[in-house]
Formats: sequence, structure tokens, C-alpha cells
Amino acid sequence: MSTRHPGLLQWVWYAYGGGLPRELAPWVLADTTRSTWVWRHLTRALVQLLPFVVACLLLVPVPLAYRVSAAGGGLLLGLLFSLAYMVETTEHRVAKAGYEPGTAARLRAERVERARVERLSPYRRDGAGSFD
Repeated sequence: MSTRHPGLLQWVWYAYGGGLPRELAPWVLADTTRSTWVWRHLTRALVQLLPFVVACLLLVPVPLAYRVSAAGGGLLLGLLFSLAYMVETTEHRVAKAGYEPGTAARLRAERVERARVERLSPYRRDGAGSFD
């Protein structure tokens, strides 16, 4: 995996759905397949929703309690929809980076399977078997 990361402006562009330069494609794949990929997705969703929450809190001419409840409800619904389409969104990001569709899901499934095998490895009998 590449050790090169996008800069702050590139990451914000990426969070809003923009493409990154080709040399950052390995980072995109790592970003969408790490064990923390769900939290990374939610972070991108929060960045996308932040302008709407701020606008709701500052620009709507109603009492503060209404603004807070509207901003909180909108944030909750936005995150709910983001979670509902999380797999599709990450696959689209990976495809935009130049990988085959389904690559991220396959790599995440392989990582989960490796973790399962390693978790069960102390129960192998007579030291038989190899994970390589």
C-alpha cells in the first residue's frame, strides 16, 4: 500500500466525491478496505453534512430549540442514508480510482476471513496446516 496521503484540500475534495490523482489510487483502496473503513466513511459523511448543519443552526430565523432539533434530525437522517448506501459508495470510490468494481468488498472479505482463521488457529490439532 502507498504511504502517500492526500493533502487536506485533496481529502476534502475526496470526501465530497471528487477524484484523486492516479498516484493516490493505492491510498483510496486502503482507505476503503481498512478495518476502520466504516468510521472513515462516516467521517466523510459528516464533512458532507457539516455545511447544512451550520446553515440550519445559523441562518434559519426560528428559536434556537427548533434550529438544534432540525439540525440534529437532518444530521441523523443524513447519516442513516449514508450508512444505507455505504458499500455502494465505497465501491464507486474504488472504481473511480481505477480498480475493478467489487475490489474493495473482496479485499474486506479476505481480511475478515484471515482474521477468522487466525482467531481459530490455536485450535489446530498437532500443528498441522499452513496459512501461506
